[in-house]
Amino acid sequence: MSEQERLRIFDEHKNDIGVASRSEVHRKGYWHEAFHCWFVKNEEGTNYIYLQLRSKNKKDYPDLLDITAAGHLLASETVEDGVREIKEEIGIVVEFSDLISLGVTDYCVTREDLIDKEFANVFLYKSENNFEDFTLQVEEVSGIVRARFSDFAQLWYGERDEIEINGIEINENGKKVEKEEMVNRNHFVPHPISFYNVIIQKIGEQI
Repeated sequence: MSEQERLRIFDEHKNDIGVASRSEVHRKGYWHEAFHCWFVKNEEGTNYIYLQLRSKNKKDYPDLLDITAAGHLLASETVEDGVREIKEEIGIVVEFSDLISLGVTDYCVTREDLIDKEFANVFLYKSENNFEDFTLQVEEVSGIVRARFSDFAQLWYGERDEIEINGIEINENGKKVEKEEMVNRNHFVPHPISFYNVIIQKIGEQI
């Protein structure tokens, strides 16, 4: 998304206060809306959560694991329009009606060069897709991996230090290669731990 894309902005009570560019939103710390979709899949009785690996070329949080598909909602978009992020980033076509709403989660991350205050419209998608079904937008996403949901929960609840992930990654030659490794919290986008814990609880209630 361009730094000049226009986003709708809000006060802390979610009252609409206008429109601003993405760069201004992050510079001044305006509240804005985002769309998050987490994929889960049950295989032979085990629930897996799917994560995207952000491209090494991303300005923010390059080469870190993140929500399966997510992005800002433009000023002209509704929450339902957010499904475009899924198709754009990971190449899976999903109908909004197939998503399970996990509600709106607000959170704030402040860095030296960015104030990110999001009202995140969070959804769950119970996927039947295999790794070969994913077509990654390599400018944004360089891989898609999965972890056992129970392991993911234990990692963010502080019950274990690292977990196993496996999936696919696009290498320097543009080819899909298998990816398997052990990761810890430092391999993930540093959303607040409270954010991960809320999401884990809400997903757990649905699977």
